[in-house]
Amino acid sequence: MIPRQKSQVVRSRLDQFPAVVLLGPRQAGKTTLAMTVAEERPSVYLDLEDVADREKLADAALYLSEHEDRLVILDEVQRMPELFQALRGLIDRGRRRGIRSGRFLLLGSASIELLKQSGESLAGRIAYVELEPFDVLEIDRDAREKLWIRGGFPESFLAPDDGASVIWRENFIRTYLERDIPQLGPRVPAETLRRFWTMLAHVQGGTLNAAQLARGLGVDGKTVARYLDLLVGLLLVRRLPPCHANVGKRLVKSPKVYVRDSGIVHALLGLDDRDAVLGHPVAGGSWEGFVLENLLRAAPERAKASFYRTAAGAEIDLVLEMPGGSLWAIEIKRGLAPKLDRGFHHAREDLDPERSFVVHSGVDRYPKGDGVEVIGLGELALLLAEK
Repeated sequence: MIPRQKSQVVRSRLDQFPAVVLLGPRQAGKTTLAMTVAEERPSVYLDLEDVADREKLADAALYLSEHEDRLVILDEVQRMPELFQALRGLIDRGRRRGIRSGRFLLLGSASIELLKQSGESLAGRIAYVELEPFDVLEIDRDAREKLWIRGGFPESFLAPDDGASVIWRENFIRTYLERDIPQLGPRVPAETLRRFWTMLAHVQGGTLNAAQLARGLGVDGKTVARYLDLLVGLLLVRRLPPCHANVGKRLVKSPKVYVRDSGIVHALLGLDDRDAVLGHPVAGGSWEGFVLENLLRAAPERAKASFYRTAAGAEIDLVLEMPGGSLWAIEIKRGLAPKLDRGFHHAREDLDPERSFVVHSGVDRYPKGDGVEVIGLGELALLLAEK
């Protein structure tokens, strides 16, 4: 079993809050992590996709009140959003008797935004933790390229060979399109949504051009926005907002869009192994998205992420505003001997970041001059995790 970075965060939140929601896409390892936590304290586990377990919650308040001395783990909680109202009463009654933390661990495959409407009644009583697939700080250093090619979903990364990994990812995509998304309510033809997802993979790391996507799908811009909101809400796609610095220059206003797992990018494009990925034009964008996701997972909780680009071509791939307000500028390059464009230096002059890095695909760390450091992904992720 590979230890997860978020395990201690979940334990800490349970010690502080009555309810904790562990969010993440399907198969990211939420249930495994929850079971690890459950081994440490009295607990009861219910899978809300199981009919028998759902029946136990026909009178949720009664059933759950009988287990107030245990940690109750509710898996796939988005299937029963009406539970949140019952949880509020149980939590408040428990607080009056001195039971103030560690009551409920809720596992969900939808984003904070999708669950907050249901969880509004639990304001002040609930904490949210996001669990992503494996990252570079959780695996051996010599397996990092395999992590990029296969992605971080445990079953894909740990598959015995590339062929088995691809088959798992194909079935993961099909299950989401044909089963999971329809169960959440949106009526989107599976083939149309797969085409949209694949189009996003082709332009991995590009700025959102809704009109172009709409033409490719034969739909209008509002429909594209709805599809994108759906994939973002399911934690499968990331919208990286543009930086809104007051620099007196015309800035790009559209977000950049990334399919969050590099292995899913490669599966959508039919790239089954390392050679296929490196021979495809998406290799640079795929590497950029892979680095971005790993750095954002390692960054401090309250760090704000964006990218910077002006109409004149000044650009920084990732700008992190750290708690306290300092800026880190991060440029992402696939090669071992990265060269910086003039636009990066112009962007640094505009933003005046406290620290500037160029992430490359090697492990060496050395100064590039003018306050810029070349660094490997793993070392920069470790620097961020220690902030």
